[in-house]
Amino acid sequence: MKCGLEIHQQLSTKKLFCDCDSRLSEEVKGTVTRILRPTQSEMGEIDRAAVEESIKKRRFVYEITDNSCLVELDEEPPHDLNREALEVAIQVALMLNAKIVDEIHVMRKIVIDGSNTSGFQRTALIAVDGYLETSFGKVRIPTICLEEEAARKIEERDNVVVYRLDRLGIPLIEISTAPDMENGAQVKEVAEKIGMILRATRKVRRGAGTIRQDINISTGQGRVEIKGASRLNMIPKWVDNEIQRQEMLKKIAEILRERKAEVPDDIYDLTDIFEGTKSRIIEKELKKGGRVLGIKLVGFRGVLKGGEFRLGRELADRVRVIGIKGLFHGDELPGYGIEEEVEEIKKRMDLREGDSFVIIAAQEDKARIALERVKERARMALVGVPDETRAPRDDGSSRYLRPLPGAARMYPETDIPPIRIDEEYIRRIAANLPKMPEERVKELVEMGISRQDAFQIVRDGMDDVFEEIVKRYGYPTIAARAIINGCDEVDYIRIFQMLHEGKFAKEAVDDIVLRACNGEPLEKIVESYASKVDVDAVIDGIVREKEDLIRERGEAAFKPLMGLVMKELRGKVDGRIVSEKLRKKIGELLSGA
Repeated sequence: MKCGLEIHQQLSTKKLFCDCDSRLSEEVKGTVTRILRPTQSEMGEIDRAAVEESIKKRRFVYEITDNSCLVELDEEPPHDLNREALEVAIQVALMLNAKIVDEIHVMRKIVIDGSNTSGFQRTALIAVDGYLETSFGKVRIPTICLEEEAARKIEERDNVVVYRLDRLGIPLIEISTAPDMENGAQVKEVAEKIGMILRATRKVRRGAGTIRQDINISTGQGRVEIKGASRLNMIPKWVDNEIQRQEMLKKIAEILRERKAEVPDDIYDLTDIFEGTKSRIIEKELKKGGRVLGIKLVGFRGVLKGGEFRLGRELADRVRVIGIKGLFHGDELPGYGIEEEVEEIKKRMDLREGDSFVIIAAQEDKARIALERVKERARMALVGVPDETRAPRDDGSSRYLRPLPGAARMYPETDIPPIRIDEEYIRRIAANLPKMPEERVKELVEMGISRQDAFQIVRDGMDDVFEEIVKRYGYPTIAARAIINGCDEVDYIRIFQMLHEGKFAKEAVDDIVLRACNGEPLEKIVESYASKVDVDAVIDGIVREKEDLIRERGEAAFKPLMGLVMKELRGKVDGRIVSEKLRKKIGELLSGA
């Protein structure tokens, strides 16, 4: 088992090839509609992923925003490469022990899903031969690139995809590791460490979708990319489930080769068999003028769906991406309202023991295209694990997206001149590198919090905020707890400033942070705690009410009474002041004062 990572992190600079702001926008100024077609590269080759995308025949609608220009629309050549973004990329490369290239050349990488108006993504190699120290040894980092972000997908309906241009062109650092990891836990550790290094620059964007991981996995046969595996805690599950899936496919291939399995070319028209069918899916397609077509799979019985085997799901995924939902196979039938038709299908196809079949109900041309894809995937099953790109699911599994792109997708960008990198430029950047995460964790621990809390604060990129609070106002443990349990949108420094000014008690901090994370205005929250309260009156009332308890227990009555008082005053008065006043009042009662 070998596993590698590609990490893509947005930068908080201007866009990479124009001066537009790198932010998301809801201000849509207009739209344009385009269609993308596969073309030959400069080497005369056509990318196979681009060919597959063209089969879908989709139209792309682009929403123009207040922070997009003619560069994003591909109506104007790109401007010079953003030098601030370049410096951040070089910083990261140096922190990853990589060698900066002498001259930066921007390349075009074909993009086939419509997310770039030009049909390609601009990318530039910044550094090579880096490495990262981990708990299980060095992980090599062959390349570090700087590239432009794709447009933001807003909606997908029928054969139309709507993108917004606000995100297109935001600078991305792409960090690729070698396949040096062997399990999901190692992949998670590497993703976490690289993420901390990126945030240490203070030049990365924060929030959902601003950092993405693609995981490349091979168990010795084929290579699979799980694209957009962005939830750190889910990485081990995605990796481990993909390992199991690949092992399953290798076992299926062994079984099929032993059986001398085949995938004949013939496509059978089975429409007449389904007259009066009880299957709602098939009935619906027939009413729209569709047909029921099928293929024979010699020797495939039991591997499409049986025990640990799920090849049928792999076949269904291949046609689902072109809009076909009504695929059925012999291992799951009778079922789904398809009962007596099964025997007729077997006779029509002359199926023998150990054979299976696939049927699809759709418009005839679409059904034939889909069955060709099923045949292609079924023939791949005779070999084992195919190279492909997959999307992660929330349950830890993944689904097929498209074939892995080939080398034909990359060619030179002719609109941007090369950028020469000299030693003096690198030395200047190297002299101002941010501290490494391990060093920052140590510094935070010295401020009075646990290593675990320090690590989490540094991992989340909140160490500067924490440090400023502690240096100004103190409260290290309260500040650490608030930041760890809070969210990025909260103004923590302002909260602790108001605490320092006595506007509320420290016991209120956690609740204030929680309410602020839920969208309540901070000033309004604090105002609810700052209402005037007569502490002595509250204590006097509870002491009078519990006088018998005090006389019975003496000083031991303090603890239950403190709980009652704080229930009334929590967050409004410092607990230390309440404690002093309550002890004094209990003492006065017991002494007869």
